[in-house]
Amino acid sequence: MATYADAFAALVPSTGNAWLPELKRAAFDRFTTLGFPTTRNEDWHYTSVTPIAEKAFRPMGGAKTVTGLSAMDVAALAIGDSSWHRLVFVNGHFEPALSAYAGLPADVSVLTLAEALKTTPEFVMERLGNLAAWTDAPFTAMNTAFVQDGVVIHVPNGTVIDEPIHIVHVADAHAEGGAIFPRLLVVAEEFAQVTIVESHVATGGESYFTNAVAEIEVGPNAIVQHYKVQQESTSAFHVGTIQVSQARDSSFHSFSFATGAALSRTNVYTRLSGENAETRLNGLYMMDGTQHADHQTFVEHLAPHCASRELYKGILDGSSHGVFNGKVYVDPIAQKTDGKQTNHALLLSETAKVDTKPQLEIFADDVKCTHGATVGKLDHMALFYLKSRGVGAENARSLLTYAFAAEALELIEIDTLRIGLEERVFEHFTHTRQR
Repeated sequence: MATYADAFAALVPSTGNAWLPELKRAAFDRFTTLGFPTTRNEDWHYTSVTPIAEKAFRPMGGAKTVTGLSAMDVAALAIGDSSWHRLVFVNGHFEPALSAYAGLPADVSVLTLAEALKTTPEFVMERLGNLAAWTDAPFTAMNTAFVQDGVVIHVPNGTVIDEPIHIVHVADAHAEGGAIFPRLLVVAEEFAQVTIVESHVATGGESYFTNAVAEIEVGPNAIVQHYKVQQESTSAFHVGTIQVSQARDSSFHSFSFATGAALSRTNVYTRLSGENAETRLNGLYMMDGTQHADHQTFVEHLAPHCASRELYKGILDGSSHGVFNGKVYVDPIAQKTDGKQTNHALLLSETAKVDTKPQLEIFADDVKCTHGATVGKLDHMALFYLKSRGVGAENARSLLTYAFAAEALELIEIDTLRIGLEERVFEHFTHTRQR
């Protein structure tokens, strides 16, 4: 903790925005008070962050490092399309030479956080830290205290952005021992539509810590899709929080894909505050070796006639550990709620394990809510059938595993991303089987 205190003291306050140093100081004091969560905390019962707490990661808020990355390097690391609007950050620093987003509609504002603090400080001040609650969330408080840059997206009334906005966070060799704190703020006003793809990738096997926070406001009748692709170094650590507020008749779709990091945790929290709002939270994670992946979701139904759908799938090999902790809360006012939560995990080895905890808290009497979870191994009858038809044992195993993953991948509505992730999944299984 002393390392972070020294690093925080060395931060230069932003000039011209008196509120920002105050916010950062309050967030850091709260992080210091809370400390890192322990397994005594119910929300972290199955995930120990001791490896993060015990390592002295240095916040990378200082001088920008020289990177030799090219646009082709970024394209090879992150799945995307050349037509997408792209913002690239390397070790937390914006790289304009690798970014291309000039083709956005004229009334859409896409700025780095550093730019937004200079040009539209009032817009940022009204929203930064308000949606992503940091008073009881130590990692969110930590991000708020140390954030240096990120992306601010404002889509005004009725504006539709046809191509996805791709935000690529790259960690290279200079990230070794560092801590990166990306921030994303999205405001989609009434009838606006936007799709965002966040990619977290690495050039090598460096050990570093990414603590990312996204705040997303979905206005009335607006549609926001958010895809997060976490392919960090398998020696890295990743904690990400996505906090969403939804107005009436809005739609939000989240998809989390995770194969990287030694220890990762993704929180997706959404509040359905207006009638007829709809949310879909889906994900797929694949772990091997001693990797640990934790997904936590919290859907708050706070208005009538809202719907939520969740499907998370995990594939675990080696001695890896998966966690899914999902909660659906239905307020007494939220009559006619329609909610469904599903979690399936596939264990490919005797030493892999998973902990799953789906939860429903229902205080309304006219609802339709279900939840379910399964943990199992590959179907021996299906394996026998494939082998009896001449398919080799390893190929049969890979085919059935891929079929298990495909159900989740089919929920991705961007063709380029879905096909790219399908290829990565196939490569993952092929690589795993050849070792």
